Amino acid sequence: MEKIFMRICLCLGFSLFVSCLQEDELKLPFRSFVPEDMGDGWIVSNPQEQGMDETKLEEIYSLFHSNDDWWQVRSMLVFRNNGLVAESYTKDLNDRTTPRAVWSCTKQVMALLVGIAIDHGIIESSDDNISKYLPEISRLYPDKEDIAIRNLLTMRSGITFNNDGFNGHSNQLLREIPDQSLEFILSLPLSTRPGTTFNYSDGDPHIISAIIQRQTGRSTRDWAKEALFDKLNIKHFDWLNYKDGLTMGAFGILTTPRELAKFGQLVLNKGAWKGEQIIAPAWIDEMMRIRVPASEVSYYHTAFGYYWWIDPVREIIFMNGHGGQFVFVKPSQNLIVVITAEPNTQGKHQFLYDQAVNVFDKIASATKK
Repeated sequence: MEKIFMRICLCLGFSLFVSCLQEDELKLPFRSFVPEDMGDGWIVSNPQEQGMDETKLEEIYSLFHSNDDWWQVRSMLVFRNNGLVAESYTKDLNDRTTPRAVWSCTKQVMALLVGIAIDHGIIESSDDNISKYLPEISRLYPDKEDIAIRNLLTMRSGITFNNDGFNGHSNQLLREIPDQSLEFILSLPLSTRPGTTFNYSDGDPHIISAIIQRQTGRSTRDWAKEALFDKLNIKHFDWLNYKDGLTMGAFGILTTPRELAKFGQLVLNKGAWKGEQIIAPAWIDEMMRIRVPASEVSYYHTAFGYYWWIDPVREIIFMNGHGGQFVFVKPSQNLIVVITAEPNTQGKHQFLYDQAVNVFDKIASATKK
């Protein structure tokens, strides 16, 4: 367990960024985007069958491999009409099956799990206050007892959680108090009344993980494996926990680009996968509705739903993880684009949203409606 925490703490440090830059700044030359059939649940297709311009797609992939300004990128995959149309890996072909950190994409998975928990009666309603499921809050942290689950889902708990990757509370929690993760978050003061102010926080989704564990009597990881991951035929993954046994709610999932895409496909299919309704369609609609407008979010003019990001101009919804881990979903084109990059870069050295969405725009323009 100590080794796991040391690995995560190092990931948050600048020293690991330096090693990544030295080892991985060169990319493999582009050869082909023809996907491999791995028997992992994906139907392998091609651009022509799915109404995509093959020549334009090849140009985009060639640029993806050759552009030195995008030295961080590791993979790009394109899905349309439930089929895998194209994939390529710029660093290591083993990325097809090697789980890597996807960081805050974990939050979007947590939103899906809340929908399943409500379907199964584990959580009665997103309107419930957290003290209903964690009754000790009323005694120990009475200022937090009126925080509703929907406040956590929209990053409006009011808890003063500093999300700075290097100097913030997440790093402090990992280094100093990993055996009291829930208590640490709940002990932080309130800065605003719950439900009023957006503050992007690793603390809010971790409280939800604690509620799921309390209600199911199992780790969130183990319950999620049965309720979601296994149903999506996800084999290549891990999900880490703190020393107190609580599954990390804000980050901690390691998986592959092909597996990560399944969450996007689940959303595109209104909660269904291979004919099985895993999540109620109504929850998907609720999850994707704009809850926090772009004017409050201050992240590249994007809005926020229940942990999922929304670009209302492009009419896309997306997953977003530190370093440059993206799953873009455009329902009007039945299109999904997955881009992953070095997960341990910091600040401007990350593969940022404006760069990633620029690539997505090119792919969308090569796709017929």
